[in-house]
Order: sequence, then C-alpha cells, then structure tokens
Amino acid sequence: MLQADLPDGLPCVRAREMTLMDVPTVHTLESQLFPADAWPLDMFLAEIVHPTRGYIVLETVPEGSSETEIIGYAGVMSIAETADVQTIAIAPHHEGKGYGRALLDFLTREARARGAEQILLEVRADNPRAQDLYQRNGYQQIHLRRGYYNDGVDAIIMRKELPAPAATADATSKTTDPTTESEAHHD
Repeated sequence: MLQADLPDGLPCVRAREMTLMDVPTVHTLESQLFPADAWPLDMFLAEIVHPTRGYIVLETVPEGSSETEIIGYAGVMSIAETADVQTIAIAPHHEGKGYGRALLDFLTREARARGAEQILLEVRADNPRAQDLYQRNGYQQIHLRRGYYNDGVDAIIMRKELPAPAATADATSKTTDPTTESEAHHD
C-alpha cells in the first residue's frame, strides 16, 4: 500500500498504484526499454506485493476512450532509514514531458513517508540523460560498481539525503519569531 500522494496534474496521463494485472504490460515495456537487464516477470510479481515496496504506473488518458496505455512505471524499496529506487522508466515517445521527474518526485515522497532518511539508486554509466535527471533532483554520485549490468556496463551509485518532515504547528513554540519561521519555509 502506498503512503504518499500520487502525482497529479500531469498532462494527458494519470498515476495509480501498480496492480498484479499491470505486471505483464509493465514487463513488456521493461523488456523493450532494458533488453540486456530486464527483470523477469516473477521478479515484478514478487516486488509489487512486498510490504517494503511501493510501485506506481503512469497511463495515458485519451479523450473519449476508455482504452489506456501504460507509458511509465516506478518502484521504491524502503527499509528503516534507507530507500532504494528499484526501477523507473518512461516509454521513449513520452520522454521530455516531465513524467520521469514526476515519478522520481513520487519515489522520494514515498520513501520519506516510509521513514527513509536517504534514497539510493543505480544508473547505467552509459545513460547521461538519466544521470542528468538525478543530479538535477539532488542525487550525488557516491560509488562506481564496475561491470554491474549484464552487458558489462558500470553502474553509478547515487544518493540523495531526504529532509526530515516539516514540524507541525502544534510542535512549534509560541515564542517563535514569525519572520524567521516564514523565511524558513521558502524553498
């Protein structure tokens, strides 16, 4: 069960929790996008029912039709203070529309909601576009894992520290200077 709000307000798509019925379609997309490293179908089935995981899909919402198409998916594992981006993908003909960032933002919120203080990921060393997305969203390289992928490509390990949840109004002291408090909330 997901703990963070799903992304909304995305043009022409909606986000929802991944279900067992989605797995064959997601696996097909995975095989097209990552032919050398696609997860087996059984791995997706095990992942989406595991209590430490959260998975979503993005699907098109065509006007005047009930037919939808899954165009992206993402998942996170969160155990104690550390989360890990398990997978994130967008169909190539939908790249560049902000969907990857929306998925990444959701994974960060989901990890934080599950109590994580940091989130890790692996990215192929030959995928500068993904590396750029992660760097622009606060991830920093912390390690290089040589020959990690099935085709021998190295993995860049990246980490993002997750901010502590904002203090609630009840926890705020009555003597707090309102100017200081206001300035602290301008991100």
